[in-house]
Amino acid sequence: MIIRQAFFEGTIKAGREEAFKAYVADKLMPMWRAFPGVREVRVLYNVERDEGAPSYPMVLSTLYDSREALAAALEAPVRYESREMTKGLLEMFEGHIHHHVFDLALS
Repeated sequence: MIIRQAFFEGTIKAGREEAFKAYVADKLMPMWRAFPGVREVRVLYNVERDEGAPSYPMVLSTLYDSREALAAALEAPVRYESREMTKGLLEMFEGHIHHHVFDLALS
C-alpha cells in the first residue's frame, strides 16, 4: 500500500480556521475522494505539537494500492481540478505545501 501525504506547513490565517475547514469539507474532499484508485482519504487537523516543532495545521493523507495506482490518480483530470480549487484554500493559508510518498508496512 502507498500513502501520499500533503503537509500544509505554516498557519491558517487568523479568524479563518472554520472557513478553512468548511472549504476542505465542502469543496475539496469530494474531489479528493473522486481520484481514481484512491482507497482512503483522511484530513488531519493539528491539535498540538512539541515545542519548537514546525507547524502543520493540516495534513492530507491518501491511500492507494500501488505506486502505479497513485501515478494514475495524479494524472487524472479531477486531480487538476482539485489543484485549481485548492487556490481558494490557499487564500486562507500562509505557508507552503509539500508532498511525501510512503510505503505502508503491514505487519
